[in-house]
Amino acid sequence: MPEIRRRRILRGTFYLILAVLILGIGYNLVFPNISRLKKEAPTATAFMKYRQKMSRQAGKKPGIAYTWIPLGKISPYLAQAVVISEDDKFWSHNGFDLAAIKIAIRKDVKMKTLRYGGSTITQQLAKNLFLSPSRNPVRKLKEIILSWRLERALTKKRILELYLNVVEWGNGIFGAEAASRRYYGKPASELSPREAAHLAVVLPNPRRYNPLSGSDFIEGRVREVLDILVKRGIVRPEEAEN
Repeated sequence: MPEIRRRRILRGTFYLILAVLILGIGYNLVFPNISRLKKEAPTATAFMKYRQKMSRQAGKKPGIAYTWIPLGKISPYLAQAVVISEDDKFWSHNGFDLAAIKIAIRKDVKMKTLRYGGSTITQQLAKNLFLSPSRNPVRKLKEIILSWRLERALTKKRILELYLNVVEWGNGIFGAEAASRRYYGKPASELSPREAAHLAVVLPNPRRYNPLSGSDFIEGRVREVLDILVKRGIVRPEEAEN
């Protein structure tokens, strides 16, 4: 291939990628309408639709268990356990934990992957509501923009309420109410500290880990979360044992 033609193709490809990136940034700066989330409960999220699509492609029934409930009907133990386990700086940061992101970047560079995101609850909410599980720089950029918008449009309490209601908690299981009823046969309002801790610690990979598995890894993480709940006076020592 002549050198001039090759350069033209490379330049054209570069400009095409740049245009797509700019359009993507612009779209996520304007759409979707995040203000509606101040009062409206999502009927379905991008993650739910993605899982349904994958199920259909695999020839399976795309069932989704999802029931919206207000934050006041979710056990405070679960809310506290999730924050401790997933994003302990949630109430003080502006949507991003820079220290966690730096650590994640170092791990990614070392492992030559995009596995470690250092994501906050706000970032995970943005991903669940509007994006997909894919890991690539463009998707990450969209997540950052949407997280920035979520933090400016919604209160922290509302962000946590949304997250606890839409986060994936297993195959076809979304939100605290569906997860509580599936794993413990009770509403999310009645979860004990230990049950809440079990649900919280599987969130990094809920399709791999089951809160009822009894694995050493899960039980170790549960103990860590319960110890923190006790130290902070949220749970009494005897409650952590039940």
